[in-house]
Amino acid sequence: MEISDAEKEELQKQKELVRKILNQTPDDSSHKLQLIDAIQRLGVGYHFEEEIGKSLKCIYAIYSECSNKDNNVRSVALRFRLLRQQGYAVSSDVFSKFTDKEGNFKEVLFENVEDILDLYEAAYFGADGDEILDKALEFSSSKLEFLLPIMTTSLSNKVKEALKIPILKSLTRLGAWKFITAYQQHQSHNEILLNFAKLDFNIVQKMHQKELSLITRWWKDLDFTNKLSFARDRVAECYFWIWGVYFEPQYEFERRILTKVLALISIMDDIYDIYGTLDDLQLFTTIVQRWNVNDLYQLPPYMGICYKALLDVYLEMEAEVEWRGIISCSIYKRRDEKIGEGIFTRGRMGLQLILTTFWLTQFEKKHTAVHCYMNQNGASKMDTFAELREQVKKAWKDMNQECLHPTPVSISILKPVGIT
Repeated sequence: MEISDAEKEELQKQKELVRKILNQTPDDSSHKLQLIDAIQRLGVGYHFEEEIGKSLKCIYAIYSECSNKDNNVRSVALRFRLLRQQGYAVSSDVFSKFTDKEGNFKEVLFENVEDILDLYEAAYFGADGDEILDKALEFSSSKLEFLLPIMTTSLSNKVKEALKIPILKSLTRLGAWKFITAYQQHQSHNEILLNFAKLDFNIVQKMHQKELSLITRWWKDLDFTNKLSFARDRVAECYFWIWGVYFEPQYEFERRILTKVLALISIMDDIYDIYGTLDDLQLFTTIVQRWNVNDLYQLPPYMGICYKALLDVYLEMEAEVEWRGIISCSIYKRRDEKIGEGIFTRGRMGLQLILTTFWLTQFEKKHTAVHCYMNQNGASKMDTFAELREQVKKAWKDMNQECLHPTPVSISILKPVGIT
């Protein structure tokens, strides 16, 4: 799992070659759109955020001019999607040129499956007021389903994957693993970019394997298997959840800490759901809310073990955050230097919310959203499913809207929220 110096040097060498290609490709060309799309979907976009950002800024500046002149469905759809992904509030009216007087998309313009697929992917980036994208999604998805039987195997697999998980809803890292194979089979693929993506994927994979190995060792050292026989081992699952949101190498610390916290929260979940008595749970809730290490010995042994591990993880987080100079944790300390009082206030508040959620778990297991809606509205199960699908669809539109400039926080923060 160790990354050799030769691998690092080769990665840097290939990275500069890709950067050169990216910089030399004109911003007003369809090739630039396809190149940016390939770089992002291959999972190496984090290497070129500055270059891609500058190019998309230029593309946005000439968006109306290019889109009005461009009658190519694929480039119009791709330009729209890339800019919406970046947070630019570009108009969806550019697709009206591909519709008839009744507002229906002209099938004669969509003889190429790739064109339909690009329209399909772009349609998912609709926000409030983008009715034309609702029609685009309905048209493109039904058209792709209809054409599936006559597609080649490779194209059919690509379309099936898109229909199952569109780009907007996919995990970048998992999507990259699948897209590398699809991109390699494409006749017009860039060999330099492909080789760089493969090397980067393998190197980052080694980093992830090493991280998980260290976290697993920490978990084994806690010896919960013997100390807490009722507890589930969900370390790998917790790591994968964080990995899916932030896979980039620079987030190693965040993956490590959050995996540990989630694994311990999983233990707390088991304590609340399976093992703890009502009196013990009330005491545990009170002590966690107080967040004081001196309360540790008031807890039953099985709770004390979990609470001590949780305190240790937050102390580890506090120490490393201060060492990295991200924030001064001293502002969270009280005059007395109790260990627990130095831990993040936000972490404590998060745990209080989690504790409250645990109390509701048994209710939620018996009353799903489907059952609640059916009981409240006297609806059938089929009608309920249809309504919930509409609510999810609206939620995605709301999230798309929130990701458009100007945003209260960085896009790099907002996008993972949508994924989770």
